[in-house]
Amino acid sequence: MKNKSINKIVIVGTGFVGSTTAYTLMVSGLVSEIVLIDRNTSKAEGEAMDMNHGMPFVRPVRIYKGDYPDCKGADIVVITGGANQKPGETRIDLVNKNTEVFKDIVGNIIKYNTDCILLVVTNPVDILTYVTYKLSGFPKNRVIGSGTVLDTARFKYMLGEHMGVDPRNVHAYIIGEHGDTEVPTWSLASIAGIPMDAYCKECKSCDAENFKSETFDKVKNAAYEIIDRKNATYYAVALAVRRIVEAIVRNENSILTVSSLFEGEYGLNDICLSIPSQVNSEGVSRILNIPLSSEETGLLNKSAQALKQVISGLNL
Repeated sequence: MKNKSINKIVIVGTGFVGSTTAYTLMVSGLVSEIVLIDRNTSKAEGEAMDMNHGMPFVRPVRIYKGDYPDCKGADIVVITGGANQKPGETRIDLVNKNTEVFKDIVGNIIKYNTDCILLVVTNPVDILTYVTYKLSGFPKNRVIGSGTVLDTARFKYMLGEHMGVDPRNVHAYIIGEHGDTEVPTWSLASIAGIPMDAYCKECKSCDAENFKSETFDKVKNAAYEIIDRKNATYYAVALAVRRIVEAIVRNENSILTVSSLFEGEYGLNDICLSIPSQVNSEGVSRILNIPLSSEETGLLNKSAQALKQVISGLNL
């Protein structure tokens, strides 16, 4: 898709995440056509109607209820459909239900389009990205999961809040699974280029080790905390999806912690995990080899093994 204008996006699933993603893309001005697909066709139609009534306030974009044949000609298909995460339920608990759902979704998409980029958002996203890769037969660069893009944003936000710094000037990553075994890369964290450890030594306003532990716990448990209060998360994840779409649409070569297939990187094979990766109009063009500490490497391997165990039980 190099040097190609990307205009048409299909969103499969118009629940909280899908509809908020559609709205976020609508106001972004990034695309000219958004198709909403849902088993509940009335819901998809209602969401399209609601957004269309705000069209005088945004750049022109065509938004409509569609079906799988409308995937034809789409440049990106965003998959948000599936069972919702319930209070107290981990992302891994969702896997069996959503694997069956994806057999239907992916099978229908590829009937009409084998040239698009598939962007998976449904949880557990790393496993379902792997499922999508296997079911679609697409090259690995064109199957992307939203991964830990949101977790990384939460990490940056919480670090920025604590330090009184714009989170856009915080550079830090969450890698591995989007979930309970995710890994903070403290060894790479920096504030405006100042390594985190050096910044903390200069600041001296808190116990650095306690701060690190408490911050990561907040990041890891953020979704559960929000679900306990409002039953679902959707605003921030929709913004994360918009950011990924933007990197693809504008061929940015941006570095994002998306989930994609590993083939020997970090000694890992046949698994989808999140790591800083170069994203452009081809999808994931490169997985970066970042210098992890020995502890972080060990935790990344543990995260991979936890997902491998789940994958081994999948009925593909």
